[in-house]
Amino acid sequence: MALINPSILSADFARLAEEAKAVEGADWLHVDVMDNHFVPNLTLGVPVVESLRKATDTPLDCHLMIEDPDRWAPAYVEAGAGSVTFHAEAAAAPVRLAREIRAKGARAAMALKPATPIEPYEDLLPELDMLLVMTVEPGFGGQAFLDIMLPKIRRTRELISRHGLQMWLQVDGGVSASTIERCAEAGADVFVAGSAVYGADDPAAAVRGLREQAEKTATSCRH
Repeated sequence: MALINPSILSADFARLAEEAKAVEGADWLHVDVMDNHFVPNLTLGVPVVESLRKATDTPLDCHLMIEDPDRWAPAYVEAGAGSVTFHAEAAAAPVRLAREIRAKGARAAMALKPATPIEPYEDLLPELDMLLVMTVEPGFGGQAFLDIMLPKIRRTRELISRHGLQMWLQVDGGVSASTIERCAEAGADVFVAGSAVYGADDPAAAVRGLREQAEKTATSCRH
C-alpha cells in the first residue's frame, strides 16, 4: 500500500489549519522541523505541532532536521506526533532514541541525507518503524529530485526484505507525478510530496492521483 504524506513546508504558513484540512484524505501530514543549524533554514517547533494536532485528524509525521534530536525528539511525541524521524547524522545514540520514541507511543524513524549510505545502519533496522531516504539535500522545499538516489532506495528495500522487517521506506524531496513511479518501482512505499500537492489547484485530488500512481506501479512490480 502506498502512503502519501503532504509536506506542510509547501503550505501557506498563515493558514496552516486550513491547509491541513485541505489534505485530510492524506495518510499522514509531514511536518518539517528545521533549526537553522543542522540545515540552513528555520521553520517551526513543538508549539506549532501541538496546534496542528488539534486542527486535524490526519496523523502527524514529524521530520526533525535538527541538531541534538536525542534531547528534543521526545517532546514531539508528547506534542502529538504519531511518527518522529531523526537524522542518522545528528543522533548521538540512535538505538536509545528510537526506543524512547517507541516507548512514548510513536513510530520511530531514521533519515539519511543523500551522501549517507544505508549499509552502516543495517543492524539498527529492527529498532525502526520507518527509514527515510532523502532524495534532495534537506533544508529547502521545491528542490529537483535526485535520480542518483534510486539505487540507494533499492538497496535499502533489499536490506529490509532480507531481515524480514515490516518497516516503511519513505522518500522525501522532489516527489511528484513525474518521479513517484520511479520511487515506487525502487521499493519506496511512503511518499512525502510538498509542492506537488500544495501547488495543485485541488490538493486533495493531487494526493489521490499520486497514491494511484504509486500503487499501480507497486502492483505491476509484484507481478
